[in-house]
Amino acid sequence: QVHVVESGGGLVQPGGSLRLSCAASGNIFDLMGWYRQAPGKQRELVATITIGGSTNYADSVKGRFTISRDNAKNTVSLQMNSLKPEDTAVYYCNAARLGIFAGNYWGHGTQVTVSS
Repeated sequence: QVHVVESGGGLVQPGGSLRLSCAASGNIFDLMGWYRQAPGKQRELVATITIGGSTNYADSVKGRFTISRDNAKNTVSLQMNSLKPEDTAVYYCNAARLGIFAGNYWGHGTQVTVSS
């Protein structure tokens, strides 16, 4: 059974920074990433990263957020800088495998609130 656990959420003022971390159990995942969901809105992609380190970011966070992973530890992090109120959401970690063992695994989420 795969367990995905996020940490690092909290309250921060606009312009501030937070670092989210996620640990996933089991074998290595092809793709790991972060998604977020604000009240009344659908879940949206924030950033993803492949085993080889290729990244993909939502336009709204490019230049402000940086995703990274440690393949040996099966962890992924999201450094969030220059935070805006519109970044307020529950952030979910995702770990995915492709091919015949395809599967998506989700954490329970961590709240990020950006407010003055």
